[in-house]
Amino acid sequence: MNLVIALDLPSSAENLKLAESLAVYDDLWMKVGFRTYIRDGRNFLDTLKTINPHFKIFLDLKLYDIPNTMADAAAEIAELGVEMFNVHASAGERALRTVMERLASYGEDRPLVLAVTALTSFSDEEFRRIYEKGIDEKAEQFARMSYEAGLDGVVCSAFESRAIKTATSDSFLTLCPGIRPFGEAAGDQQRVADLQLAAEEKVDFPVVGRPIYRDENPAAKVGRILDTMEAIHSKEK
Repeated sequence: MNLVIALDLPSSAENLKLAESLAVYDDLWMKVGFRTYIRDGRNFLDTLKTINPHFKIFLDLKLYDIPNTMADAAAEIAELGVEMFNVHASAGERALRTVMERLASYGEDRPLVLAVTALTSFSDEEFRRIYEKGIDEKAEQFARMSYEAGLDGVVCSAFESRAIKTATSDSFLTLCPGIRPFGEAAGDQQRVADLQLAAEEKVDFPVVGRPIYRDENPAAKVGRILDTMEAIHSKEK
């Protein structure tokens, strides 16, 4: 598993302070979402790399538009030098394929592209009102479509991860928000999991936000998470 830190604090200064406190760790992914990117832009991404050039950046903008517009945006994102970004699977297979075709010219330098299946804030009832199918069924359908379109993986809850890999490939990546490493409060998330469950469900990228930045010692909390992940991995061998 690769730990992803959600930089969701109210200000650039707070997010950068958090990143600076974690600069001792070289193997972290930093998730930059709507609020942070709209407010702070490319300069924020560049600053993260100066804090620790080993940080990898996941730009969480969830692109959803007509195929050509999504492809144009994807190419601009690739120029930012981030390592991963996401789109909405519900934009449709043609849009997903168009994005991947546009990025082909970047070769091995292109960022990873993930498709959002079902937001982890949805309850199954809420999801059915929109998509007319349950989360498990529709998430797997979206994942198969994304896999066939050539994407690298999907964003889903930990509860769908194993089934998605079974339906696609073990190498098809799953990034899962709503991770509460040691059973912390769920907050506004409906489908949350701890680290042990995430490992059992073959999650590749567990995303952790509030349990880290609300801790009185975020760096120590990250260290504990990484140690726990390593211990789980060692038991699996």
